[in-house]
Amino acid sequence: MSSGIGRTWRELRDRLAAAEIPTAALDAQLLVRHVLDLDATGLIASETDPFPGGKSEDLEALVLRRIAGEPIARILGVQEFYGLDFGLNAATLIPRPETEMLVDFGIEHLKSHPAPAVLDLGTGTGCIVLSLLANLPGARGWGVDISADALEQAQANAEALGLADRFVARHGSWFDPLGGEKFDLIVSNPPYIASATIETLDAGVKSFDPMAALDGGADGLGPYRIIAAKAREHLVAAGALALEIGFDQGHMVNELLSSAGFCEIAIAKDLAGHDRMVTARAPK
Repeated sequence: MSSGIGRTWRELRDRLAAAEIPTAALDAQLLVRHVLDLDATGLIASETDPFPGGKSEDLEALVLRRIAGEPIARILGVQEFYGLDFGLNAATLIPRPETEMLVDFGIEHLKSHPAPAVLDLGTGTGCIVLSLLANLPGARGWGVDISADALEQAQANAEALGLADRFVARHGSWFDPLGGEKFDLIVSNPPYIASATIETLDAGVKSFDPMAALDGGADGLGPYRIIAAKAREHLVAAGALALEIGFDQGHMVNELLSSAGFCEIAIAKDLAGHDRMVTARAPK
C-alpha cells in the first residue's frame, strides 16, 4: 500500500473496481475508515497523512474478504437502518432498506397509543422492533428468535441504543416462548425463500446470510402459515399485523390471512414496485 491515506483508499478503490465491486469507491473509504477508526470528516482531513504501517495487514485482510464477495456490512459488523446503527453477527440478516416499510406502518398505526406493546417474530438484529421503540417513546417491545446468538445481538443493540429497559428478548420458535401476552402490533420479516431457489440468490446472500433466516420451506410460505394460524391469539381486538413478503407472495399471504379471519388486508409495494409488505387487522 502507498504511504498516504488518501492515495491508499484510491488504490483500494481501483482494486475493488477491477474485482467488479459495484460500490468500490464507497467500500474503499469505509474499509480505510474502519481500520483507522475515522469518520468521514476525519478521512478527508487525513488525506495527506501517512498510512500507519502497522495497519496495512489489517486492511488487506478486510479487502480480501470484500473481493471474495462478503458484504461490506458483515465486514464492518454494523448496518444503518431507520437512521440507527445495528450491530450484526453471523446469526442475523443484514437489515435492508425495504424492511423500513414495516417500521413506517407500525409508527403510523401506533402513534395514538400511549403505551403500545409490539411483538417482532424472528427479530434478528432487532432492527424492526427497536426502530419502533426509538420512535414511540411509550412503547414496549418483545423480540422472539430461534437463534440464541441472534437474540444476544438484538439485546446488545437494545443496550447500545438506550432501549434495553423497554425490550424483552424471548428465545424460541415463533409464538412458543410467549405466554398469554397480547400485542397491539405484530411484525415479522420471516424466512420466505423457497428452499429450492436459495442456490439462485446473490452470492453475498446465499454465502453469508444465515440459512435459517432465508429458508421458508418448500414453497417459502411455511412461516406465514404459522403466523396466520397463531397471531390472532396474541393480538388485542383490532390489533395489527405487518409482514414482509417476497415479491410474488402477496396474493398467497393474503389468502392465508383471510382464511384465518383477518380483515383490512392490504399489500404494499416497495420503491422498486414489487409487492413487499402485507398488513392486516384482527377483528374488533
